Amino acid sequence: MGTKHHQSSASDPITDPKKRRRVEFSKIDPGVQANECIKIYMISSKEQMDNPDSFCFQPVDLDRFFGEDGKIYGYQGLKVNIWISSVSFHVYADVSFQSKSDGGKGITDLKPALQDIFAENLVEKKDNFLLTFSNDCDYVKSTVAKGELLQLKVPSEQQDGARSHVKSECSDAEVFRVVGTMPVGQLYSRLVPLALLLVDGSSPIDITDERWEILIMVQKEDNQLRLLGFAAYYRFYRYPDSFRLRLSQILVLPPYQHKGYGSRLLEVLYNVAICEDAYDLSIEEPLDSFQHMRICIDVQRLLVFSPIEGAVNSVVLRLKQENLLKKSETCYFGPPPSLIEDVRKSLKINKKQFLQCWEVLIYIGLDPVDKQMESFRAIVSGRIRADVLGKDSADAGKRVVDVPTDYDREMSFVMFRSQHGEASVGMDENQPNQEEQLKPIVDERIKMVESIAQKVSPKQK
Repeated sequence: MGTKHHQSSASDPITDPKKRRRVEFSKIDPGVQANECIKIYMISSKEQMDNPDSFCFQPVDLDRFFGEDGKIYGYQGLKVNIWISSVSFHVYADVSFQSKSDGGKGITDLKPALQDIFAENLVEKKDNFLLTFSNDCDYVKSTVAKGELLQLKVPSEQQDGARSHVKSECSDAEVFRVVGTMPVGQLYSRLVPLALLLVDGSSPIDITDERWEILIMVQKEDNQLRLLGFAAYYRFYRYPDSFRLRLSQILVLPPYQHKGYGSRLLEVLYNVAICEDAYDLSIEEPLDSFQHMRICIDVQRLLVFSPIEGAVNSVVLRLKQENLLKKSETCYFGPPPSLIEDVRKSLKINKKQFLQCWEVLIYIGLDPVDKQMESFRAIVSGRIRADVLGKDSADAGKRVVDVPTDYDREMSFVMFRSQHGEASVGMDENQPNQEEQLKPIVDERIKMVESIAQKVSPKQK
């Protein structure tokens, strides 16, 4: 079998460097961030679906649902419009693009990614989605029928700390409690996509655990009940015969945010804790914005709690008479242990939260604060130092010391607790850079205290 050989010459384009063929490699698809090509709308009627003025909200982070880099690959001109019904919480997604091709990173399958977020709420056909506005128009009403309307009657001896401090426009909103594995599961399965989209770092609760309960806030609008928000909390057993409430998720739907409904939900949960005599109420990893709101509410409750005034006035008087900067010994300016216990029993505010509120109460009491600002800063720095250096509310004020022993020194120690715990002012001489490291945190905390004081105290307005 013969072969044909190519005879090269001076003009051969392969051998002539001036006429060599150019080989181009196709560009690798850079992809597009999910947050850049997906828009999410919340609508209350089918007429709003094609309205450009429909309420559009920005989720916390869509990228986490699309691979490690949060990108979508294989599409040119991709647009994904998602509509969520505030009536039944069904979802429809409209996907459009100019073209699609594998640019070296494959083509992202959008359907399973969207199902991971919206699960059974996702409706494939637009017509079926539009039908949900009529077929499921009473979904919230039927859900409320399974719940318990909270009347919030507070015992007379606890009424000082349970007064409402939220906006009057929220007064017509009603709150229902949903309990039991089946009702909680059915409701939460509709709401969990919103929690995933709007609550940073959230994950679904275990709806098979009957100790989960949900509060839902509703309001009449256009002859229908609208769900404004919800809160999911857990009942923890506390030895020997009590329980603690821990708020895990709280969310006000985007169209109703910044109107006081979140404060109202938290206030209702506090009243549940008071009326049912929980040990206390704690919050699971609160965001900074939520913690700010929480302290505002708690400080207002504390300002009308009769045992507070005398204790705050005593500390304020000491601060005005003493100069902390000239003191070498540790000084305690926190609340008395008996007051910490009274606040927990009556208002269900836990110790760690109360100590943060205490700083705001002192700041308000020092008005005008200018002359005592350095002393106040020392108090704030002392508490933050205890938190940052690993002394949480349960261990603060403890020290490990060496003592004479006949046992293995590596296996034995003695721990003792200071008389007053963590709210002390002092400095560890073994950490010379401590103040410098804590300064930005202390500065931010003092700004927060000033902001809260201006909102809750007539003196600061």
